[in-house]
Amino acid sequence: MRLIRAQGYDATTVEQIAEAAEISPSTFFRYFPTKDAVVLTDDYDPLIIEAFRAQPADLGPVQALRRAYRDAMLDLPQEEIAATRERTQLIMSEPVLRAAFLDNLLETMEMLSDLVAERVGRPRNDVFVRALAGAIIGVAISVFAVWVGDTTVDPFALLDEGLADLEAGFQLPAQPAQPA
Repeated sequence: MRLIRAQGYDATTVEQIAEAAEISPSTFFRYFPTKDAVVLTDDYDPLIIEAFRAQPADLGPVQALRRAYRDAMLDLPQEEIAATRERTQLIMSEPVLRAAFLDNLLETMEMLSDLVAERVGRPRNDVFVRALAGAIIGVAISVFAVWVGDTTVDPFALLDEGLADLEAGFQLPAQPAQPA
């Protein structure tokens, strides 16, 4: 990230990243299949999966996911949150990364479909299971978009609020008319 910050994403090569990490380019490719993966890879999904599965069985899938996010992400150090925000800003600003991020989100949607299906006893390819997983991803994308542009936003609180709205049936009341 230091090199990308200094030189820009496109100008930073795998060879430069490998050299800065004091490894060979071939070793780099053992850990990351592409340069994009350096920016896109995080270790949060396994934490969220574990926390989701640890939730009481009587919770619905969205409530279990809200609690899982809180359990997995609540104690993240501020430095890690800042680094994640920086990565997210980079992802949203670079078209190639934004496209790869979409692929990443589709993989996350598959993971969420598996978790939701497991919790509610439906097949993972059930249209309603997939629709709920897609709605959850939609909330996450909305949070990322706001968080990237507004440093005052608490992304975890906003995610929790969005998932709570989803859990409640996602009613979007009309904005009251403003006086002319």
